[in-house]
Amino acid sequence: MKRRASGVLLHLTCLPSGLGIGDLGPAAHSFVDLLAEAGQSYWQILPLNPTSPDRGNSPYESPSAFAGNPLLISPELLIRDGLLTPADLESRPEQPSGRVDYVGLAASRDRLLERAYQRFKAGPDRAGFEEFCATQAGWLDDFALFSALKPALAGLNWADWPVDLRDRDEKSLARAGLEHGEAVESHKFRQYLFFRQWRALKAYANQKGVELIGDLPIYVTHDSVDVWANPSLFKLDRDKRPRVVAGVPPDYFSRTGQLWGNPVYDWAALKIRGFDWWLERLARNLDRVDWLRLDHFRGLVAYWEVPAGRETAVEGQWVQAPGRELLETVVARHPQRPFIAEDLGIITADVDEVRRQFDLPGMRVLLFAFGPDSAAGLHAPPNLIPDCVVYTGTHDNNTVRGWFEDEAGPAEKERLFNYLGRQVASDEVAWEMVRLALTSTADTAILPVQDILGLDGRARLNRPATKRGNWSWRLKPEELAAFPVSKLRELTGLSGRARPGE
Repeated sequence: MKRRASGVLLHLTCLPSGLGIGDLGPAAHSFVDLLAEAGQSYWQILPLNPTSPDRGNSPYESPSAFAGNPLLISPELLIRDGLLTPADLESRPEQPSGRVDYVGLAASRDRLLERAYQRFKAGPDRAGFEEFCATQAGWLDDFALFSALKPALAGLNWADWPVDLRDRDEKSLARAGLEHGEAVESHKFRQYLFFRQWRALKAYANQKGVELIGDLPIYVTHDSVDVWANPSLFKLDRDKRPRVVAGVPPDYFSRTGQLWGNPVYDWAALKIRGFDWWLERLARNLDRVDWLRLDHFRGLVAYWEVPAGRETAVEGQWVQAPGRELLETVVARHPQRPFIAEDLGIITADVDEVRRQFDLPGMRVLLFAFGPDSAAGLHAPPNLIPDCVVYTGTHDNNTVRGWFEDEAGPAEKERLFNYLGRQVASDEVAWEMVRLALTSTADTAILPVQDILGLDGRARLNRPATKRGNWSWRLKPEELAAFPVSKLRELTGLSGRARPGE
């Protein structure tokens, strides 16, 4: 990311679709076409891992750090491949326009994928599937067994499973694998479909000159295959429950901090093993994207640890982590350093020093630029540096228009007007912020699609420190049809961010 370029932030689930959720099918390929036509170099997405209703459908709270989300498998592409028929889609329930109904969607999509699996079993061609299972066995075998056991054990947290399964007795696991063999293979098949469709989308994007930026959450969920299969890598008690959990202290988003509840890593154990689990996780993700955003980068240097059972994150403490040693190992394997450091929040000098040492671009957010300390703030337009990725806002922010209409006070608006050189109305402010990002000194500018379209706060995707109502927003077809392709392409070129050869 050492050249001037720009891109768009839009998670796959947010694409318009008549099937209830954005997926890896025709709409995603059409969005790549739109980005290329608009002169954009990057498409940034959120994590692609499976989601669950009991974790708020958050892509940052997944039962697996390696698997793909089956809800993103395109039924339309399965029809093309002969695994579904058009009639299979005719009985699907109506999905609300502009929102994802995860509960209803999960049930209907499960039926479709099971139907596809039964057709696949009856067919002659298993070579591609068997090759996938062999090359991905390191994570896939445990994931498929975990996914099969979950419903068979009434959805219980794995720490509440019978002790032999909880503690992974080899004979018990083998017996369970045989007993649930059909379900295990079905889950493997869904992962095969997901990654086959994902590889096709990535190849198409790269062919069109669009690079994909993925997102790696720093933590994993306790009720996940990752912790079940690797309990020694986390700070757990004798009953395999977290002794301490992750979060952040009070900040911009919450006066009581954010109590994420994830188990924290036993970095000493990871270090003894040469950080092997982290290296494998990074390698698998870099096989799937061109660039990777390292979520909560500061947690690799020092992290906020809260005793389990607390109701807020206030009663925590900072604990040092071996970020330098981990990154030395990582860059030895990935010398091109295809990473973005998410260095937002409470960033101390040691965190910035590590980021600079490994030459990783950090993040700046224009919505943070207009507070009382704007003149000295890192996010203010005059203070941006080339070695960063500037955003108007992220998935955790309100839209620019929503911020302007619902959150910004008179003083913040006045500071914004001073930067712009004029007063603007609410229907103009988002594009003016887009202009600030594109014309800034930052090498890379990433623009949420909501801000390119000037959508209000109803298009917000996530509200940190809240558990409900997030991750369900979707673009309506008429909104995407209004995407200002020519206008964005022109401003991208004028700001020196045109793609090579254009």
